Amino acid sequence: MITTASEALKVVKSNDNVFIHSAAATPLLLVKELSKRACELKNVSIYSMHTEGDAAYAAPECVDSFKIKAFFVGDNVREAVQHGRGSYIPMFLSEAPSLFRKGIIPIDVALISVSLPDEHGYCSLGTSIDISSAAQQSAKIVIAQVNKFVPRTHGDGLIHINDIDFMVEYDEPLPETQSHDLTEVEKAIGKNIAELVEDGATLQMGIGAIPNAVLACLGNHKNLGIHSEMFSDGILPLVESGVINGQNKVKYPGMIVGSFVVGTKKLYDFINDNPIVKMLDFAYVNNTDVIRRNPKVTAINSAIEIDLTGQVCADSIGSKIFSGVGGQMDFIRGASLSEGGKPIIALSSTTKNGASKISAVLKPGAGVVTTRAHVHYVVTEFGAVNLYGKTLEERAKLLIGIAHPNHREALSKEAFDLLK
Repeated sequence: MITTASEALKVVKSNDNVFIHSAAATPLLLVKELSKRACELKNVSIYSMHTEGDAAYAAPECVDSFKIKAFFVGDNVREAVQHGRGSYIPMFLSEAPSLFRKGIIPIDVALISVSLPDEHGYCSLGTSIDISSAAQQSAKIVIAQVNKFVPRTHGDGLIHINDIDFMVEYDEPLPETQSHDLTEVEKAIGKNIAELVEDGATLQMGIGAIPNAVLACLGNHKNLGIHSEMFSDGILPLVESGVINGQNKVKYPGMIVGSFVVGTKKLYDFINDNPIVKMLDFAYVNNTDVIRRNPKVTAINSAIEIDLTGQVCADSIGSKIFSGVGGQMDFIRGASLSEGGKPIIALSSTTKNGASKISAVLKPGAGVVTTRAHVHYVVTEFGAVNLYGKTLEERAKLLIGIAHPNHREALSKEAFDLLK
């Protein structure tokens, strides 16, 4: 049924569970129109991963209308979550789709973005398959914003118009994320990581300065592959030059495998109807048993803080939730089990305020995303160390060696007191 956004969203009732399509595929018009119904609705649970654009439903005045329940906390809902107007669901992304498919979290209404239908009546979920495919398939009612700017991608994202209850035709460019000029610290981290990447490796990385810094240093590498929960514009020059060709991969050889993308229009144009790009469900992409089968999986993930024994906090600053578990553990474990794999945790040595991100103990309330038993490589701008197989005392010495020089003496004293 083709209708307007305001008419379609009248199906949302108080106490419903509503899912919002992820990242660059966030249906901005539908979110805007749903938020306008705040005065009519009570206790509507909003389930999402990271979303882009304005999340008006997260405003303080909407607290009784909408309850945010996020698998990953992005900029647009972070303040609401940190002030108790929403909450966070800790979950390995590989397992998140099963919450919908098994009915553990039933979805009443799914709000999605789709491409224009083809001649056979099939639309595409475009830039985000992730958990969105499972939510859409499990929802009682599906409302789709049909948008000519949504790319048609190959893989798990096809949906027939007969499976869409309400179609809202509205074209708007997808949200874009631009990269910034790299700092000297970011360049140094990128160089240190790039030296760990072997020819023929399969890469997993996220978005942001450090992944871009790594990719910028890989121009002389050969036969790299991509199997990553997400990727961004940074891979494009390496694809164009033939450095990334996937020829050594076991799973989908020769193809770029991802679950969602965030970047610029150039990236969205690249994935549009591109048969070498496979956009697949988190249940597959983040499956450790799938990841491990590719050769030399090099998984590059970030951290907020790491203690001297190797415990990695990546989702909170103390007790304040900042982001989410995401796929870090899926890929850290998958890389460690891959033949020749290298799980890497990357972080700058200090915060913007100069505090050390390598600490004797994590802040009170900090969440351990990667345990000390799972951690292998840790990289800062001052070098790379491998903690695998090392004692607590050996780990402390190695980590102090890549901490900022201003903090090494204090960390050494704390390590002595802590580890005797």
